[in-house]
Amino acid sequence: MDDLHATAAQRLGAADLRYTTSRRRVVTVLADAERPLTIPEILAADPGLAQSSTYRNLAELIGARVVHRIVSGEEFSHYELAEDLTAHHHHLVCTRCGRVEDFTPSERLEADLHHSLAQVADAAGFEVELHRLDLVGTCAGCR
Repeated sequence: MDDLHATAAQRLGAADLRYTTSRRRVVTVLADAERPLTIPEILAADPGLAQSSTYRNLAELIGARVVHRIVSGEEFSHYELAEDLTAHHHHLVCTRCGRVEDFTPSERLEADLHHSLAQVADAAGFEVELHRLDLVGTCAGCR
């Protein structure tokens, strides 16, 4: 986790921002989470965080490429650490409750997906940096 915090501090510093205690606490909550979290879930995980500063800190962490925002179409966005700080994964997004879960496909599926997406990008003259896949549907709890 020390490497994570060092990278977060470096990225924030490059954006002329300090790695404050509250930003560090937000990063820690996201690092400890098993899935992307909403702001109410972040605040519940660390009751010492102030809601107003958490909104601001998340915006700054997103701008510094430490955090990624997932819009599920529901009332709340979900937040997770930037993928290059964790591991490559995709999302299951429930259209009823808005819950977002991470999933990691098999190596074969990921390779097939990468190949297919590269063909699409090449045909459009597009250079891919990374890809994200969201499967949108209904979770087991809502079915």
